[in-house]
Amino acid sequence: MTDTETPALPVALSVAVLGTGIMGAAMARNLARSGHTVRAWNRTRAKAEPLAAENGVQVSDTPADAVRDADVVLTMLYDGDAVRDVMREAASALRPGAAWVQSTTAGVDAIGELGALASQWGLVFFDAPVLGTRQPAEAGQLLVLAAGPTEHRAAVGPVLDAVGARTVWTGEEGGAGSATRLKLVANSWVLAATSATGEVLALAQALGVDPQSFFDAIAGGPLDMGYLRAKAGLILDDKLTPASFAVSTAAKDARLIVEAGERNGVRLDVAAASAERFRRAVEQGHGDEDMAAAYFASFDEKSEGEGAGK
Repeated sequence: MTDTETPALPVALSVAVLGTGIMGAAMARNLARSGHTVRAWNRTRAKAEPLAAENGVQVSDTPADAVRDADVVLTMLYDGDAVRDVMREAASALRPGAAWVQSTTAGVDAIGELGALASQWGLVFFDAPVLGTRQPAEAGQLLVLAAGPTEHRAAVGPVLDAVGARTVWTGEEGGAGSATRLKLVANSWVLAATSATGEVLALAQALGVDPQSFFDAIAGGPLDMGYLRAKAGLILDDKLTPASFAVSTAAKDARLIVEAGERNGVRLDVAAASAERFRRAVEQGHGDEDMAAAYFASFDEKSEGEGAGK
């Protein structure tokens, strides 16, 4: 694996952004601010409309309208199935030779299928998931994990530079999924830490322990973590909306991680437990809240952890 600078082109590009949720909207804004011509599409058009008012992004009625004549197509949708279906809707308008930057966390199997579709349509395929949540996305400070042919990287360099602070190249073939594999490994740690944060607060509440005494006990030592304190703060201060990364998306990613482990002969007990916690939190109505809301899965629906920080 190498971490290299991506050469930038001196000209503005035409970029289609398909999917304007938490991450896609932020990426579209940063692309427009960097001087690129951006057309965006979202299944629920109302979620994309603010981009037109604030940033001059052109909002399209259909995926085909968004990708027509685009130099680069960036997909940031819910999962691999959604990406496949939306790109098939756009297929008639795709320009052969255009670059496809696929940033959805889609899973290993799905990336192979999407890479095959890219070849069928004559697109240059880049597996390019990102690490980061709402705040780094809005600041254009995501970490981009990317795989794709060296000879075509200059064509997507300005796009990756607009949305991320750094790009880590993991391979030459996007369809092989090396970037997606690294993303799943990284997310397995993030989701485990999120679940552990919720459980430590739930246990503290159940045992009548002031959470602050726990933070004081670990302060400055090897067990202390900025991420732990940040996620715990969202729970204790009841600031779970707007989400930086939603429970429903975390549930999907956790399932992909467990499936990847199973298909490669590895038992991931912690990831499986996290997937179950996120699933329960979604069922309890917390799907659109920050993934820290998996905290509520420690309780039945009647109590739902009332008084966590009190």
